[in-house]
Amino acid sequence: MKKMIKRIITLSLVLLLSFGFAGCGDGKATFETITAAQAKALMDSETNYVIVDVRRYADEYLVEHIEGAINIPNEEINDKAESILKNKDQLIFVYCRSGKRSKEASEKLAKLGYTNVKDFGGIINWPYGTVKP
Repeated sequence: MKKMIKRIITLSLVLLLSFGFAGCGDGKATFETITAAQAKALMDSETNYVIVDVRRYADEYLVEHIEGAINIPNEEINDKAESILKNKDQLIFVYCRSGKRSKEASEKLAKLGYTNVKDFGGIINWPYGTVKP
């Protein structure tokens, strides 16, 4: 019986991690971590979404960004998100340079009540083209 319980717990943890769900610790605020390929597939199949680049504006976003992305730096998410991202149920894709800030920003968005946040990590792992103004 103990072995079976241990296996069930292990399997549950593996399934949870393999689906890429990340939480903010309170049981309510969650977002989903997905790959660049998963993000691109969703972008190709969905129409009502926003892409949020959470890098710094002048020295990162203006140099290169994903086409159609808006810029809300991670440090400004708590102050600006609700005035820019009006629909808290809208599909929101979040990225940064390598994935650290996108995770932080996704956590903040989830805590603010956004329900459909997808963190796809960094632009360094985005092979689908960018805009270089």
